[in-house]
Amino acid sequence: MIILKGGLVIDPVSELEGIRDIAIAGEKIVAIEENIDVDAYTRQYGEEADVYDCSGKIIGPGLVDVHVHFRDPGFTYKEDIYTGAKAAARGGVTSVVLMANTKPVVDNEETLKYVIDKGAETDINVYTCASITKGLKGEEIVEMDYLKGMGAAGFTDDGIPLLEEGIARAAMEKAVATDSVLSFHEEDPSYITNNGVNRGIASDYYGIGGSDRMAEISMVERDIRLALETGAKVNFQHISTKEAIDLIRDAKQDDRGVNIHAEATPHHISMTEKDVIEHGTLAKMNPPLRTEEDRQAILAGLADGTIDLIATDHAPHSEEEKDKEITGAPSGIIGLETALPVCYNSLVKNEILSKMQLFCKMSTNPARMYGIMAGELAIDRTADLVIFDENRVKSFDKPLSKSKNSPLLNCKITGDIIMTICRGKIVYENLK
Repeated sequence: MIILKGGLVIDPVSELEGIRDIAIAGEKIVAIEENIDVDAYTRQYGEEADVYDCSGKIIGPGLVDVHVHFRDPGFTYKEDIYTGAKAAARGGVTSVVLMANTKPVVDNEETLKYVIDKGAETDINVYTCASITKGLKGEEIVEMDYLKGMGAAGFTDDGIPLLEEGIARAAMEKAVATDSVLSFHEEDPSYITNNGVNRGIASDYYGIGGSDRMAEISMVERDIRLALETGAKVNFQHISTKEAIDLIRDAKQDDRGVNIHAEATPHHISMTEKDVIEHGTLAKMNPPLRTEEDRQAILAGLADGTIDLIATDHAPHSEEEKDKEITGAPSGIIGLETALPVCYNSLVKNEILSKMQLFCKMSTNPARMYGIMAGELAIDRTADLVIFDENRVKSFDKPLSKSKNSPLLNCKITGDIIMTICRGKIVYENLK
């Protein structure tokens, strides 16, 4: 039995925000009270309780990150399911949804089963998407109904856009028929020369073409139209431009827009194209970091609910891969271990979101979109939760991820995860 005493408990489902104790027995939360009698619960459950003083700490539902790359199978020198799960636990993440762009691609039963079975061996909840199209080629849609029945959480060709409108429409129609979620990576390559860097001051600095904002805007505009026409449940991943946010805002106000979702990443929330100039390939990503005006639009979209999800797009790469010229290095950064403090500092401390709203976007809303039983602190619910110290300062110098490709590496970060509990078990602990 675990008893957490005196923490600020935040539950977006019941809208509880107050000082409470939480008792956990087995995998379940068995009590949320103002002052739990430890001896009484010890007698009731017939076991000694491990009691933790959580005074001055925040206790929230474990984070649910629906945009994660564990690179397994095929690229395990960057990350694997075991190391990725450890990194997630360190970041307070108790559930992840993996992307399908592995090698082989998750477009078949064998690879899907491999990921699910290996994920089941970890201390957290590991789900995975299958790809929308076979081999990520954008030509033939996978057997969604069959793969969903085998355990696919949703479908995405993340990393590659669906360029053919007919394929995108057919995928949405099939998603409606199978009650599936589609997540879209919206970058039209016809607007891009040397991706990963915004076309503007950053591309000028490096003397390259860069990624024009229309790469995102044009595809978001098309897929909003298709989503409204079909009624498909779609998630616009890692949104980065103010124009795309405006399009999504308008679509959500349409009576047919109830199934439209949008996510922002911690790096697009907290950084701009100037960080690419400062940090080089460690801040190169797709879509790229854009202007301060775009960043402010992301903050506004989070505040008014246009952007209802925060997800990391945790994208590990080796040091050798990132230690290349800007055009030769791959795009992407790791983010699982730093997401909560980065978002807390950028959003809560700057009064963009309340604590409740932050946990809703990082836990409750992502869980609801995928139908995952998570994102809630309540009696008889599975005990997935995070204990967070908003004031403790720690240096991010030893990632549990295999990779170290983060502009925050060796930086001091305010806010630290004290403990992560998943299915009633302490899976990460850092009391000092």
